[in-house]
Amino acid sequence: MMVLVYGVFIKKKSELLLFQQKKEALFIQELAIAQVEIKEQTLNYIGQELHDDLGQKLSVARLMTNKIEMAAEKDKTNIAHEINMLIGECIQDIRNLSKVFISKQVTHFGLVESLEREISRIERLQLMDVDFQINNHDLEIKPDHALILFRIIQECVNNVIKHAKSHKLSVKIEDQIDFIQININDYGIGFNTNQRDDGSGLTNIKNRAKIINASFNISSTENLGTQIEITYKKPT
Repeated sequence: MMVLVYGVFIKKKSELLLFQQKKEALFIQELAIAQVEIKEQTLNYIGQELHDDLGQKLSVARLMTNKIEMAAEKDKTNIAHEINMLIGECIQDIRNLSKVFISKQVTHFGLVESLEREISRIERLQLMDVDFQINNHDLEIKPDHALILFRIIQECVNNVIKHAKSHKLSVKIEDQIDFIQININDYGIGFNTNQRDDGSGLTNIKNRAKIINASFNISSTENLGTQIEITYKKPT
């Protein structure tokens, strides 16, 4: 009987160890995918900024440089000042881009500051108005978990930009003792959840949430918008 009980114990222990190893391997895989996705988005963002922002400013500076040769003596000082201001803005833009061009952005800046940078970009590009609320800027969360959580929120926000046709977005983060509650609400066209199956995007988001011990719920009403609720349970 003792041999039988010991055999069952060893089997259960082996199964638990194998399950834990599979879970860790899946987490490492998702973490790597999230890092690659952030790199790709960062490169796309930098390319757009170089073309739309820096490129335009430098083109204007070049035109003004040509203009200064033909300007009256009294106007040259003002034109030179404008050129100097434009070049100063370009230098600051390059510094800002260098901060964004970091593969481990969330690890470097933290979850909250990374979200604030993302929201600032959305507002600066005039994609929509964002109401961002948080009750604690010093969230205690593992960097690896923060990265995946950031990707979940970022993907939800990008889906709103692409599909919701909303001019306003609300992102609210509440830090509680045992969990972190995240609510993302838009006021767009919404959709009928009974008639729409979860696409691969939502499935990936839900799977990522499970890996970091978080729950993901989405509800929507046509013409009223969509509500997303993410609950991240803090490790004990």
